Amino acid sequence: MIQLNNITLAFGERMLINGATTHFECGKMVALLGRNGTGKSTLLRAIAKLGEVSCGEIMVDGRNIVDVDIRSFARLVAFVNTERVDVEALSAYDLVAIGRSPYTDWMGRMTADDRAIIERAMQITGVEHLAQRMVDTLSDGECQRVMIARALAQDTPVILLDEPTAFLDLSNRYELCTLLSRLAHDEGKLVLFSTHELDIALSLADSIALVDTPDFVHMPTAELISSGRIEKLFDSPYVQFDPLSKAIKLR
Repeated sequence: MIQLNNITLAFGERMLINGATTHFECGKMVALLGRNGTGKSTLLRAIAKLGEVSCGEIMVDGRNIVDVDIRSFARLVAFVNTERVDVEALSAYDLVAIGRSPYTDWMGRMTADDRAIIERAMQITGVEHLAQRMVDTLSDGECQRVMIARALAQDTPVILLDEPTAFLDLSNRYELCTLLSRLAHDEGKLVLFSTHELDIALSLADSIALVDTPDFVHMPTAELISSGRIEKLFDSPYVQFDPLSKAIKLR
């Protein structure tokens, strides 16, 4: 569904990713891992048409994204960033309903089908009971689920998420990633998300895209664990990766 062809990303004069080529398929959950500042968010934003690449092309559904108009692209890719949305006088239902904007007319009028899609998205993500709550009264975990419901209501084959577990406690982190796994496997979505939750990513993701500036590798999770690349990436006198428990431990 997404094809990266010889992608090079840079921040100023610093090269982040050099010559990345791979593809991501629908029905899979892919975790994007790497140290801070290696270009994970930059890559996600480039795929979401919110940033540019220095070289190469990004294909979605067989089309170069530079040739896809914004409205058509919004029907292919949904993006959830890490920033919390706090808007007064906006209900959770209204926020999820924004996901239908690529399909409504110029006045934003929704049909019965649009409303059914919104309700189903809220049911799948477990936030239907929050429908009339104001967004600024939601907890971080509730707000993140509502944002994912909005992306689901957008009805795209691809959902991109930048650090979706940021600011959540441990139980909410695992629960949220389990939800993302269900969206990939039960709803047939391609879910690509950046994270620092190494143990959760290695437990739930079908494959891992690893950024070790300027290198980029994408492997099935089991192959990556056995490859030794995780140990190399987190090689530190203070940090140790345990491949059996799939966790990082402080020495």
